[in-house]
Amino acid sequence: MPSTLAELLTFALMLWMGVGFTRRPGCWFRWKLFSHATFSIVTLTGTKDGRTEPVNPYAELSPGSLMLPPPVLQAIISHYVRTGRYDRIDGHGRVLSARGEQRIEVRNSRVVVR
Repeated sequence: MPSTLAELLTFALMLWMGVGFTRRPGCWFRWKLFSHATFSIVTLTGTKDGRTEPVNPYAELSPGSLMLPPPVLQAIISHYVRTGRYDRIDGHGRVLSARGEQRIEVRNSRVVVR
Protein backbone atom coordinates (compact mmCIF):
# COMPACT_ATOMS: atom_id res chain seq x y z
CA MET A 1 0.00 0.00 0.00
CA PRO A 2 1.37 3.47 -0.90
CA SER A 3 2.76 5.41 2.04
CA THR A 4 3.63 8.82 0.56
CA LEU A 5 1.67 11.22 -1.60
CA ALA A 6 3.99 10.61 -4.59
CA GLU A 7 3.49 6.86 -4.31
CA LEU A 8 -0.25 7.33 -3.99
CA LEU A 9 -0.38 9.53 -7.10
CA THR A 10 1.80 7.08 -9.05
CA PHE A 11 -0.44 4.19 -8.02
CA ALA A 12 -3.59 6.15 -8.99
CA LEU A 13 -2.09 7.07 -12.37
CA MET A 14 -1.14 3.46 -13.08
CA LEU A 15 -4.63 2.30 -12.15
CA TRP A 16 -6.24 4.96 -14.37
CA MET A 17 -4.01 4.00 -17.31
CA GLY A 18 -4.77 0.33 -16.82
CA VAL A 19 -8.50 1.00 -17.19
CA GLY A 20 -7.79 2.11 -20.78
CA PHE A 21 -7.00 -1.49 -21.69
CA THR A 22 -10.34 -2.88 -20.52
CA ARG A 23 -13.17 -3.40 -23.00
CA ARG A 24 -16.24 -1.26 -23.25
CA PRO A 25 -19.28 -2.61 -25.16
CA GLY A 26 -18.79 -1.98 -28.88
CA CYS A 27 -15.18 -0.87 -28.56
CA TRP A 28 -11.84 -2.63 -28.60
CA PHE A 29 -10.47 -0.70 -25.64
CA ARG A 30 -11.58 2.40 -23.72
CA TRP A 31 -9.06 4.89 -25.07
CA LYS A 32 -10.29 6.84 -28.10
CA LEU A 33 -7.12 5.95 -29.96
CA PHE A 34 -8.20 2.32 -29.89
CA SER A 35 -11.96 2.67 -30.16
CA HIS A 36 -11.98 4.93 -33.24
CA ALA A 37 -9.32 3.18 -35.31
CA THR A 38 -10.42 1.28 -38.40
CA PHE A 39 -8.36 -1.49 -39.93
CA SER A 40 -8.96 -3.44 -43.12
CA ILE A 41 -7.44 -6.84 -43.66
CA VAL A 42 -7.93 -7.64 -47.34
CA THR A 43 -6.73 -10.02 -50.02
CA LEU A 44 -6.86 -8.38 -53.45
CA THR A 45 -6.13 -9.50 -56.99
CA GLY A 46 -5.66 -7.11 -59.89
CA THR A 47 -6.44 -7.94 -63.50
CA LYS A 48 -4.57 -6.36 -66.41
CA ASP A 49 -4.97 -7.62 -69.98
CA GLY A 50 -6.51 -10.90 -68.75
CA ARG A 51 -3.70 -11.67 -66.29
CA THR A 52 -4.22 -11.59 -62.54
CA GLU A 53 -1.73 -10.88 -59.80
CA PRO A 54 -1.86 -10.09 -56.07
CA VAL A 55 -2.31 -6.44 -55.10
CA ASN A 56 -0.74 -5.00 -51.94
CA PRO A 57 -2.60 -1.78 -50.94
CA TYR A 58 -0.52 -1.53 -47.75
CA ALA A 59 2.52 -0.58 -49.88
CA GLU A 60 0.87 2.82 -50.42
CA LEU A 61 0.65 3.58 -46.68
CA SER A 62 3.30 5.30 -44.61
CA PRO A 63 5.88 2.93 -43.11
CA GLY A 64 4.52 1.46 -39.88
CA SER A 65 0.94 2.50 -40.64
CA LEU A 66 -1.64 -0.27 -40.45
CA MET A 67 -4.88 1.72 -40.49
CA LEU A 68 -6.67 1.27 -43.79
CA PRO A 69 -10.31 2.35 -43.54
CA PRO A 70 -12.59 1.57 -46.50
CA PRO A 71 -12.48 5.14 -47.98
CA VAL A 72 -8.67 5.01 -48.08
CA LEU A 73 -8.77 1.52 -49.58
CA GLN A 74 -11.19 2.80 -52.24
CA ALA A 75 -8.87 5.74 -53.00
CA ILE A 76 -5.89 3.40 -53.45
CA ILE A 77 -7.87 1.04 -55.69
CA SER A 78 -9.22 3.96 -57.76
CA HIS A 79 -5.66 5.27 -58.19
CA TYR A 80 -4.44 1.87 -59.41
CA VAL A 81 -7.25 1.65 -61.98
CA ARG A 82 -7.09 5.32 -63.05
CA THR A 83 -3.34 5.16 -63.69
CA GLY A 84 -3.73 1.99 -65.77
CA ARG A 85 -1.86 -0.34 -63.44
CA TYR A 86 -4.89 -2.65 -63.41
CA ASP A 87 -8.11 -2.88 -65.41
CA ARG A 88 -10.01 -4.04 -62.35
CA ILE A 89 -9.37 -5.18 -58.77
CA ASP A 90 -11.36 -7.77 -56.81
CA GLY A 91 -11.00 -9.27 -53.35
CA HIS A 92 -12.41 -9.81 -49.88
CA GLY A 93 -11.52 -9.42 -46.22
CA ARG A 94 -12.55 -7.94 -42.89
CA VAL A 95 -12.93 -4.46 -41.43
CA LEU A 96 -12.24 -4.03 -37.71
CA SER A 97 -13.68 -0.88 -36.13
CA ALA A 98 -15.68 0.41 -33.18
CA ARG A 99 -18.73 -1.21 -34.83
CA GLY A 100 -17.04 -4.58 -34.53
CA GLU A 101 -15.91 -6.88 -37.31
CA GLN A 102 -17.56 -6.64 -40.71
CA ARG A 103 -17.03 -8.32 -44.07
CA ILE A 104 -15.58 -6.26 -46.89
CA GLU A 105 -15.72 -7.10 -50.57
CA VAL A 106 -14.05 -5.49 -53.54
CA ARG A 107 -15.91 -6.19 -56.78
CA ASN A 108 -15.02 -4.56 -60.07
CA SER A 109 -12.81 -2.03 -58.20
CA ARG A 110 -15.58 -0.94 -55.78
CA VAL A 111 -15.30 -1.40 -52.00
CA VAL A 112 -18.45 -2.67 -50.29
CA VAL A 113 -18.72 -3.16 -46.51
CA ARG A 114 -21.33 -5.75 -45.58
